Amino acid sequence: MGNASSMLTQYDIEEVQEHCNFLFSQQEIVSLYQRFCQLDRNAKGFISADEFLSVPEFAMNPLSQRLLKMVDGLNFKDFVAFLSAFSARASMQQKSELIFRVYDSDSNGKVSFNDILEVLRDLSGSFLSDEQREKVLTQVLQEAGYTRESYLTSDDFVKVLGSYGLKMEVEVPID
Repeated sequence: MGNASSMLTQYDIEEVQEHCNFLFSQQEIVSLYQRFCQLDRNAKGFISADEFLSVPEFAMNPLSQRLLKMVDGLNFKDFVAFLSAFSARASMQQKSELIFRVYDSDSNGKVSFNDILEVLRDLSGSFLSDEQREKVLTQVLQEAGYTRESYLTSDDFVKVLGSYGLKMEVEVPID
């Protein structure tokens, strides 16, 4: 499993389904495998950062550099597991955990005020000043019971995001 010349067996499909907590149907997994093979241009069995950047939507994403740290070198099973957070069937908890990993750029299990501020800077560019970003972030944290000095764990992060509706879904075309 993993290079363009191989085919997925029923066992492979079921194994991948289990690995991603059954958030994708068997047809969706086959479609994802076809897309994975297209991206894996050298048929190495994993996708490099450069190959991910060949996807225009990914390359244009303001968080692409942060996401690249998470996806560089993924094999097919891990590629599907990563995408499973974007499934319409993924729980709020699963979506929040992925977002937490994006914000936790140093992978220390905590997100600081400055970590969140960096992401806001990436997302808003020159549309907001640093002062405006800090004001908005301070208010959001206060509403959730935290301060600028707080370090948010994954559970805290879910609590903060939980009050806002998250819509992060990707459609998997089925051929």
